[in-house]
Amino acid sequence: MRLSPRSPALLVPLLAAATVSAAAAPSCSDSRSLDCAPASSEQHLLPRDGDHGHGGHNHHAQPLLELNETEVTMYHAPTAPSYFWLDIKEPPADETRHPGLMGLHALFMSLAFFGALPIGIALRSVKHAWHGVTVIFFYAFVVLGLSTSALYRKLTPNMSVLSGAPPLPLCGSKHGSQGYLFLACAVALSALDVFSQILRLVTYVRAVYSGEDRFSLKTVWNYVILDRDEHFSGAEAEYTNLVVEEPEELEDAELKAKDIEDEPLHVRRARVVEPIRTDLEMHQQDDHDETAQWANDVHRHRRQPSYPHSAASERTLFGAHSPQRSDDSLHEAGHVYPWQGKSKREVLRFIGRAAFAVCERCLVFAGLLQVTTGIVVYTGGCRGNYLNGCLAHLIKGGIFWCYGLVTFARFLGSFSELGWAWNRAPRHHGKYPTAEFVESFVIFLYGVTNTWMERFGAHAGDPYTTKQMQHISIAVMFWFAGLVGMGIESKTIRRWLAAGATSAVPATSRSQEAIAEPPSYVGSFNPFPALCIGITGAAMSAHFQTYLFQVQIHMVWGYLLSGFAVMRCLTYFFLWLGPPRSILPSRPPTEALAAFLLACGGLEFMFSTEELTIAAMRQGHDDVMMFLNAGVAITCLAFCWTLLVVGFKGWLKSHHQREMKFHGSA
Repeated sequence: MRLSPRSPALLVPLLAAATVSAAAAPSCSDSRSLDCAPASSEQHLLPRDGDHGHGGHNHHAQPLLELNETEVTMYHAPTAPSYFWLDIKEPPADETRHPGLMGLHALFMSLAFFGALPIGIALRSVKHAWHGVTVIFFYAFVVLGLSTSALYRKLTPNMSVLSGAPPLPLCGSKHGSQGYLFLACAVALSALDVFSQILRLVTYVRAVYSGEDRFSLKTVWNYVILDRDEHFSGAEAEYTNLVVEEPEELEDAELKAKDIEDEPLHVRRARVVEPIRTDLEMHQQDDHDETAQWANDVHRHRRQPSYPHSAASERTLFGAHSPQRSDDSLHEAGHVYPWQGKSKREVLRFIGRAAFAVCERCLVFAGLLQVTTGIVVYTGGCRGNYLNGCLAHLIKGGIFWCYGLVTFARFLGSFSELGWAWNRAPRHHGKYPTAEFVESFVIFLYGVTNTWMERFGAHAGDPYTTKQMQHISIAVMFWFAGLVGMGIESKTIRRWLAAGATSAVPATSRSQEAIAEPPSYVGSFNPFPALCIGITGAAMSAHFQTYLFQVQIHMVWGYLLSGFAVMRCLTYFFLWLGPPRSILPSRPPTEALAAFLLACGGLEFMFSTEELTIAAMRQGHDDVMMFLNAGVAITCLAFCWTLLVVGFKGWLKSHHQREMKFHGSA
């Protein structure tokens, strides 16, 4: 091969570098010197710092096929006996074990947190009379669960004491203390319930003594016990039918469609469904104004002294500004946000109820946390050097698991009142934070906290290892991608971004008419939450592991998370072509797949802990298909539970509101 005229110029610096290296190299008289080893020897390559492998394998090493017990014991203490091992796997012949008590403990606590609690939340949403019964069942199951746990601990020796091992950081103390903390939160919420009932009782008694209302057992039951804002008896009863219902019942108003059968199909699809407004109503509107003002004056005179009321209660069915649409005609009234037009007391009440609902629903996820820590304690996991990696996998995988269940609930129709079920919000459309904004905020919060947690276990002054840089870079991606996602969802920033187009319009061509927004402005198409999760899955599927089985498990959940990102982007693609125009949940099928992939990926993430994979290899259960099928089965079970809870809540609402009629939009 002939060299080009430029080749000598390229060879000069290479020869100079080789000469300097040869001069600086130590003598090969010492055969033990690594520099005298053949250049092709892989075992003498510098190991990558911070590798997950026990022996510091270099980046060219192939994952091992068989477990090296000697290497495992060099970096981890021998596995101590666990409650699960002595109760089920190898029970001692000279000792009586009681695994049934632990099974009853798990059963009763699961019935409390995953049975009575979500049913009670659904019953509370419609202020059902049986809500108090579910509260009683919740605490009954909790008492039974605590009793069986105490009896089991009484009859079973402490494994850490029996094995002579030091106290475990994540052992029973954490599981128990966290459990009692969550139970204290549940008791506090119940106490708030009782306190609010006492306040309503005092308010009602004062109204009776002052003569503003007459005593009625029905009113006591509906107002004091069930917290239903009923209209009271007495002098006000004569005008009760003139006053509109409260905001919760305004959502149940019947929607009637216009007669559009003669219009072309593409026009009907582009039309937002609105109720019929007849000519008679338009002509009689002025006549009704006087009657409406009279009825409102009477209503304010009777209710103002004692009973709190909302802004919607000040309107009558005859008023010119009475709500004619499902969005409460907010622009006509001048109230564009849910909290506008309300007194400070009503705003505080709104905030308090929202905080109460969030805390009550968080107890369900707290139950999941207790299930996870309970399994860890019973199986003796997360000990010694396994602790940090165990916590990382369980916490992060648990977040993806819960995120997947919430995504599936959104697909079924949860949060449709906020417009989060791929629909238009029935009221205050565009005034609630979008679901994508909440997702971006959670991702941002996750990245901010996790960036610094990756240095847990490192000493001051230690250099950043490759492993730490891998995980910190992912956390930083979550941090700033979450910020970008929140910025995109900000309406103020959107207006700033649109200023380039509006400023280009000549001043002489501008008019006072509003600029028409494109149809895509109806929804939110923010790919950054899906982008973060998809890239995380793609990166972790290539994560270095010591054993081939560990590599395969990481590839499984990495591909599942990446699949979620693909499905979410397909959802945005199809909704971009046809944005939602109805208040009903649109249920894009790609979201059902996305939810399943995300939840199953989070569960496989939890399964991929180093300790669990090593235990599977020891027992001969290192089968990827078994791990995947177990995760799929558990995910399907959880989805079935989610469907039952969301469906039960929908059934309750459908039986506590007036029947609504629907028409086809095709």
